[in-house]
Amino acid sequence: MANPFKNLSFSRQILPALAVLGLIVAAAFISGTLPNRELTEPEREPPRATGDLANSARIAGSGVVEPSSEVIAIGTALSGLVTDLLVQPGDFVSQGQPLFTVDTRAIRSQLAEANSAIAEAQAAISEARTAQTTAIRQLDLYRNVSDPAAVSRAEVIRAEGDAMAAGERLNLARARLGAAQARASSIQTELGRATVRAPMAGQILSVDIRPGEFLSTGGGGSQNIIEMGETRPLHIRIDVDEEQAPRVDLGAPAIVSPRGAAENQVSASFVRAEPVVVPKRQLTNTAAERVDVRVLQIIYALPDSARENFRVGQQVDAFIPATGDEG
Repeated sequence: MANPFKNLSFSRQILPALAVLGLIVAAAFISGTLPNRELTEPEREPPRATGDLANSARIAGSGVVEPSSEVIAIGTALSGLVTDLLVQPGDFVSQGQPLFTVDTRAIRSQLAEANSAIAEAQAAISEARTAQTTAIRQLDLYRNVSDPAAVSRAEVIRAEGDAMAAGERLNLARARLGAAQARASSIQTELGRATVRAPMAGQILSVDIRPGEFLSTGGGGSQNIIEMGETRPLHIRIDVDEEQAPRVDLGAPAIVSPRGAAENQVSASFVRAEPVVVPKRQLTNTAAERVDVRVLQIIYALPDSARENFRVGQQVDAFIPATGDEG
């Protein structure tokens, strides 16, 4: 039986067939890996202006939630081991309330030495006062002798010198007492600095220490020890492009919503506009976002009823009333 493939030419028949087959496979592979470019509805509703702002001039901006006092970074005045941690994130504290304490054993030892020096100086004062009294009485005795020949002039001079020396020793003892008391007061102040207290009333936002950790006054860590701030009310810091800043209607309330929750819009009242235009730092990571711009930062206050939907550090979308006809 004759072989039907015997007379086939590789270059004229087989090679073209392989090329066509390769094109078909490549086309199928490419069509299967192309992205789906069909228009679909977004997963989340994008933010839109509502109410009076829906049909009026407005400026869109983004911002971040912050305490009304801004974030306060708490540090330590003394280096040492943390012995007591008295607060946790979320706690509300009053002004002057202790937050944490560093090891005070060395300071208390110094205070004990200073108290001993005070006791020693007080004893020296008593001794010097007694010596002064004795010297003065001896001098008075010599001076009141009726017979001048009974006491030599040298003895009188010696008694006068003893009385003056006793007075100087008393003054020296008093000076040493003052120095010891000043040292004790200084150490007592240092002991008070070992307990870090809240500089104001507010809420503890973050705690980055644990009992037993060593704290340094140099602040070598990349994070703050404790962060706190006044969260009643909360503020929102909105960034407005410097090109749009002249159009902002300062003083008017803004419509804000949490990022990704456009349905939770609230009206925020105007607080102030920062006097300095600064480089943009709060980024939204959108594709069309410009980062090489400067922004005007405007502060708004959230109503108390909106606290459940907003958290410190959360990004927000905002619509601010604008002057002029541009939307």
